[in-house]
Amino acid sequence: MNQFQYVRPSKPKAAIDARAKDQNSQFIAGGTNLLDLMKRGVMNPERLIDISRLPLDKLERENNTFRIGSMALNATVADDKQVLEKLPLLAQALNAGASAQLRNMATIGGNMLQRTRCPYFYDTALPCNKREPGSGCGALEGYNRMHAIFGFSDKCIAVHPSDMSVALVALDATVLVSGPKGDRRIPFGELHRLPGDMPQKDTTLEPGELITAVEVPEGPFTKNVHYLKVRERASYAFALVSVAAALQLENNIIKDARLAMGGVAHKPWRLTEAEKSLVGKPATEATFQAAAAIAMQGAKAFKHNAYKLKLGPNAIVQALKNATNVA
Repeated sequence: MNQFQYVRPSKPKAAIDARAKDQNSQFIAGGTNLLDLMKRGVMNPERLIDISRLPLDKLERENNTFRIGSMALNATVADDKQVLEKLPLLAQALNAGASAQLRNMATIGGNMLQRTRCPYFYDTALPCNKREPGSGCGALEGYNRMHAIFGFSDKCIAVHPSDMSVALVALDATVLVSGPKGDRRIPFGELHRLPGDMPQKDTTLEPGELITAVEVPEGPFTKNVHYLKVRERASYAFALVSVAAALQLENNIIKDARLAMGGVAHKPWRLTEAEKSLVGKPATEATFQAAAAIAMQGAKAFKHNAYKLKLGPNAIVQALKNATNVA
């Protein structure tokens, strides 16, 4: 590991100023992703700005909205009684995301910003446009079993790894950030970006911006929800495909619906057209299958991940069945 400087500011503004003055610096909180990347030589920041002690860990509820500080621990949020009652989909996704040890270290802000687990990104001997722009995408013609079927480009076919983010995009969350130019709010669906010609840029954050909180409206999704994560082993593993499903039912008729997928794109993948197709329909397997077919429109597989074209719709149907107890 290369040598680096370490600073621990006591106020958010001091952290933002430190980051803005040094483009070779990185924020660090729980460190559950960044330290791995540093050990492997994937990222080599010259300065670490420790934000773990900043007063940004509060979990507050006001006017039917949860405001979750970016420094709140995943475990704290997942186990909160009000979150379990009002935002059960978020709690399920957080608990599916990692081992208990990691949930006790990882933060909400860090969870949003974790980087892809593509093996070509992690192996510095292999070409990766995300790690080294212009070097090529080794996964395109290589072993691409874990890779995208939506929204990819000829520069990158990696997928975003966060389970929590899949639930947050489905729940219409909003990210609050502060930076050198002031504060702003970002709809969660606009935080992460598709690779395009700049796969090295994961998000729409500007240089020096710090995520301070995420706001999640309560909504009617307190009962008929399910986060389904299909993975190669039940213990800590990233999703092959995941589905966040939330329905509002009245006499078995779907009044409102939220659907999103993970493990299929460079960002959490919201299924808005499939959501629209569910509204006004009975909660039946036939309805769910029709929605899953709509959700998969435009999907394209590579040599080793064609299984996702079948696993994807099956996972959507199963998640919706689990959410509604349809046999």
